[in-house]
Amino acid sequence: MSDFAPLRLASYNIRAALGSDLRRDPLRVLTAIAALKADVVVLQEADFRLGQRPSALPRDLIESKTGLIPLPVAENDVSLGWHGIAMLARPDLHAETIRRYPLPGLEPRGAVVAELHNLRLVGVHLGLLRRSRRAQLDHIRDELEALSPRPTVIAGDFNEWSRRVGLGRLARHYTILTPGRTFPAQMPIGSLDRLAHCDSVRAQMLPAPPRARGPHPSDHLPILAELHLG
Repeated sequence: MSDFAPLRLASYNIRAALGSDLRRDPLRVLTAIAALKADVVVLQEADFRLGQRPSALPRDLIESKTGLIPLPVAENDVSLGWHGIAMLARPDLHAETIRRYPLPGLEPRGAVVAELHNLRLVGVHLGLLRRSRRAQLDHIRDELEALSPRPTVIAGDFNEWSRRVGLGRLARHYTILTPGRTFPAQMPIGSLDRLAHCDSVRAQMLPAPPRARGPHPSDHLPILAELHLG
């Protein structure tokens, strides 16, 4: 990946492939991911929550349906992600390092960090309570500050309904982009899905593909951005 080549990054909470019609259809999710034409996709709720947390998407179909492959985020052979956070990337984008950070709060949450050549990508799915989210953002910021400097992007479901408060701990260090309402998918009223980047990244939000008529593959809409590094 060239320092100056734009990178298309998407984030999508897929709700374990449960659509707005309450029908679980992994192929419908893979079709939606392919339509994004992204180089890297950060997924939330990519695994079921019980037992060994098996993947909600068929691993053997991901590359053929989307052109992307899973990064080695999971800690076992049945999950696609960690705490439900997974990352899919172009086959030529290899993860040099994967880091997993358990996060504080009432619910079990985590953040995943992938080093992709000249990009540090952080996938998050923050807690439902603002108090927990603030503690989680503090923890993520502290962990990132302990690493060597690198262009950094944080993407995922921030679970913050307000556009004015709640993410100040992150806004002091990163530019937060709120592309628009993404939840619930059928009639969005909440801007829960966001992207944050450091000063060495230029990011522009892109319109997601038009929504197909009928049920949506998830209860969230995806977000899409173009990144320029270097």
